[in-house]
Amino acid sequence: MTEIVDYDLYEVPPRWLFLRIETSDGTVGWGEPVVEGRAKTVRSAVEELLDTYLLGEDPSRIEDHWQTMYRGGFYRGGPVLMSAIAGVDQALWDIKGKQLGAPVYELLGGRCRDRIRVYQWIGGDRPTDVGDAAAEMVDRGFTALKMNATSELRRVDNPAAVQAAKDRLAAVRDSVGDEVDIGVDFHGRVSKPMAKRLATALEPYEPMFIEEPVLPEHNDELGDIARRTSIPIATGERMYSRWDFKEIFEDGSVDVIQPDLSHAGGITEVTKIAAMAESYDVALAPHCPLGPIALAACVQVDAVSPNALIQEQSLDIHYNETSDVLDYLADPTVFEYDDGYVDLPTGPGLGIEVDEAHVKRQAEESVDWHNPVWRNDDGSVTEW
Repeated sequence: MTEIVDYDLYEVPPRWLFLRIETSDGTVGWGEPVVEGRAKTVRSAVEELLDTYLLGEDPSRIEDHWQTMYRGGFYRGGPVLMSAIAGVDQALWDIKGKQLGAPVYELLGGRCRDRIRVYQWIGGDRPTDVGDAAAEMVDRGFTALKMNATSELRRVDNPAAVQAAKDRLAAVRDSVGDEVDIGVDFHGRVSKPMAKRLATALEPYEPMFIEEPVLPEHNDELGDIARRTSIPIATGERMYSRWDFKEIFEDGSVDVIQPDLSHAGGITEVTKIAAMAESYDVALAPHCPLGPIALAACVQVDAVSPNALIQEQSLDIHYNETSDVLDYLADPTVFEYDDGYVDLPTGPGLGIEVDEAHVKRQAEESVDWHNPVWRNDDGSVTEW
């Protein structure tokens, strides 16, 4: 029997954590278990899972391992544990695919598409110069874009704040026309009353969706927001399991779900979430402002999900100031974008070859990324 015999964790810039698992037959699988800004915490959780359970186990029993990692502790769920499980799960699927000589999507039933559409970020954390940036990205072949709707907002802000968001989206729409899709991310930084006002203000420019219009702890308000606008509602990056998604599916207020393959339990769990979504006529657009391993895992799930709409990817995103997605790959052409799409990888496992030497060099750098803490004019903390 092949066994899991070793593992390594590499914290690398700009803000990622890579997991390398090795088996007794020499097969290596890669995963990306991270909560952005909490890499060291998740690292400890991964070490606990490997050291107390997975070392010495047969890597092929992925479903059983998932259930054991999830149910084997009295406390379960949440961003840290589910992100740790996610990275391990990705690595186990990578190993299985490599051992069987097939892409993961072949092991999940085979692909239902040849490629997946991707979108490109513009504008940064506090969105600026979005019209010019949008035109540049469309010139590069992208047919879908995403931008933050606002910078920080007060719980009830003034008409100028609403007008500024409206003007930014108008500038992008004027720049790229009606054949380019524009996702607008509220980023959980918008309160319920402001979400209602912004949705109304942005509707004439027909965004592809408004993302995370309220924080997940206020998902009970999504129905009210949805009834006030025809813009599709998207959410899910801070939801970590199929049980977290149950309520919004049953409520019927969400049109696009965005589970993160590095936060929501990995390939095993997100394929189940995607199937649940399909039964409620809800589209899938996996969240992925992360590295190449997470993106590769996303594409494997996109390949087998009939309801996959579009894929986030972080090339040139504003977080990637020191390293970018392709820097860690021995063959970066696997993620070449053509007319706003990326072809499904044909290599075994996750379909990528990680440049181990580069990963080890980068892991020697000091990495301590944390998201900024924003404050209102009165000094009170506001959502980032």
